[in-house]
Amino acid sequence: MQSLENRVIELMQTLRPYLQEDEGDIEFVRFEDETSVLEVRFLGNCKTCPLSAMTLRAGIERYLLARIPEIRRVESVP
Repeated sequence: MQSLENRVIELMQTLRPYLQEDEGDIEFVRFEDETSVLEVRFLGNCKTCPLSAMTLRAGIERYLLARIPEIRRVESVP
């Protein structure tokens, strides 16, 4: 069975092309076991995009939570 980190990275690969269309990207930072929080980092234009919070909650978080039940929340870190 794949590790949680590998499962997250694999799923994020399916999302990255959409972010890259606007010169942005996203990367896995870490998963905190105690809080079940996944930390990701926006890159490129996503770092300063005014819609990045909406992208995180309505897109990335919703997509990952539906597929990886161990995750309770996704947060963006600098």
